[in-house]
This record gives sequence, C-alpha cells and structure tokens, in this order.
Amino acid sequence: MTGDRLQCMMDMSGRVALITGAAGHVGRAAAAALAELGADIALADLADSRSTVETIAAEFGVRTCALDVDLADDAAARELPARTVSDLGRLDVFVASAAFVGTSALEGWAAPFDEQDPWSWRAALGVNLTSVFLTTQAAAPALRESGNGSIVLLSSIYGMVGPDTRLYEGTNMGNPAAYAAGKGALIQFTRWLATVLAPEVRVNAVSPGGLLRDQPPEFVHRYVARVPIGRMGVEDDIKGAIAFLASDLSAYVTGHNLVVDGGWTAW
Repeated sequence: MTGDRLQCMMDMSGRVALITGAAGHVGRAAAAALAELGADIALADLADSRSTVETIAAEFGVRTCALDVDLADDAAARELPARTVSDLGRLDVFVASAAFVGTSALEGWAAPFDEQDPWSWRAALGVNLTSVFLTTQAAAPALRESGNGSIVLLSSIYGMVGPDTRLYEGTNMGNPAAYAAGKGALIQFTRWLATVLAPEVRVNAVSPGGLLRDQPPEFVHRYVARVPIGRMGVEDDIKGAIAFLASDLSAYVTGHNLVVDGGWTAW
C-alpha cells in the first residue's frame, strides 16, 4: 500500500484483473467496479465480450482485452493467465465469476432431483469448479510476483444453505444439486487457497443472494418475503464487495466468505 488513506487503499491504477464470465451480469459488474478503481481489465468468456471491453475502456479510460474462452476446455482455462500477461503485461487480480446457474438451458439441469442428469452435473462442475482450479493454479506465479495478488471466487448462498423448493413451485425454475455442490466447494477452496498461497496472495469469496433477472412474479414475491432488506439483489450490490476484496481495502483479509444476500442467511 502507498498510504493509509482510503483513496490510496482503493486505488488500483497500474494493476491488471482477469475476470471470467465477463459477458455475464456479475462479470460485467465486476469489470466495471475494478475499472472504476483504475485497474486494467482482461475479460474472458465463452460469449463475445468485445462490446463490454469497448464500453469499459471508453467509460473508465483503462486498458482492456477480450479473451474468448471455453472454460470446459482444460487447456484453455490454464492459458488464461498467460494470455492476460501477454496482452496487459502482468496479473494482480483474478475474479472467477463464470458459472452455469439455475436458469442455464442444460438438459436434466433445472429439474426435480430425480430427473437431474449426471452429464449436466459433470458439465457444471467442470466450469463452476474445475476451471477455477486450473486457472488459479496457472495464475498463482504471476499473482505471487505482483505484490498485490488477490483472488475473488464467486460462490452463492446456495453454497452455504439448502434451497427452499417452495420458491420454485409453479415456475420453470429450479435449484440444481450440482450448482449447490460446486458453490459450496468454492467456499472451501477459498479457505484452502488462502493458507496455501499466503502470504503473497489473498483469497476470498463473495456469496451473493438471489439477483433480480426477470424471474416469474410469483418467485420474486416468495423470495422477497424471506429477505430482511425486502428486495432481491442487483448487480450493483455485488460491485462493492468485489472492489473491497480485490483492492488494498481488504489487505488484511483472506480466507473470508463475504455474504451479500440482504440478510437471507441471517434467519
């Protein structure tokens, strides 16, 4: 750190962040948050993230690059840190936000438990967990060298608690077992990495609650009834948590799971 003032602690100028799932809602929010603090951003996703790259570069005046990647490909996941260093010169922060989620259009995925398919289980764990392991492993040397190494893994409240299946009644939504298993594993992987990569690299998780994304009205009503703050989350609610954990604002924080759920898990 260059000083003890909050402005110095949150200044990420000259640092480079790699964000997976960057074309998704949370990934775009993470990229905007870190770019606003001055970080250069490598945005990686299966989908074309070039429009997001151009928007962030224009709005925040930082260097950006788009890395097209299929995280189901082990070799491609491993190559992301080297591609980031090649394009932007270094790597200081890795944010893993790519994931199959409860609304993903996988056959045998968002279905009753006895209809959930082992193929979708393996596919989800491959992207949600194995790719994180592979990219983190490959990123570790550059993160150690940076002097500001920080890893932020995106988990979920469903990595902490079981689902209330009544929320989904009468909708086409579901809560797949593989999603919960992978997100729970990420929280434990956070703790494991925090001790193994210390002291050079800090590792923390963010566990969001449900985010409002055009879900059926009956689901939203049931969900909000269980949230002390009285609403579902939005992407902006996640930005502060990621900015905190990626920057020197959290220089003495590692192995932590920061829950951003409006109080859902406080009941």
